Amino acid sequence: MLREFKLQTDAENFHNITRLVTEAVRESGIETGSCLVYCPHTTAGITINENADPDVVTDVLYGLRQAFPDRAQFRHVEGNSAAHLKASAIGASVTVPIVHGSLLLGTWQGIYFCEFDGPRNRTYYVQIT
Repeated sequence: MLREFKLQTDAENFHNITRLVTEAVRESGIETGSCLVYCPHTTAGITINENADPDVVTDVLYGLRQAFPDRAQFRHVEGNSAAHLKASAIGASVTVPIVHGSLLLGTWQGIYFCEFDGPRNRTYYVQIT
């Protein structure tokens, strides 16, 4: 089963998509399998991280800005090379096991769509097998 989701993002942020992915798994009826969450954009990504304390997202974004600052030396004409670097570091997808019809996430884990070049209208896919 493949589901397409649309998301309107703000400037640079992590959007918690755990609830929507969980609902897609439940609706699929799959009891044991895998859930792939994939982002088809080069300046955005998908990650799993803590979803209990919003300061974690703030800190991760801060760390990524420190690791990948905008630089005058970048040659990409669109001026968003830092966003491409952040997206490459985060990655385009995550895979989560499905056990007893539920995502096998840790107690504090959530799935995030990571925007590095917004605001944008984005798409992500959830494939359940």
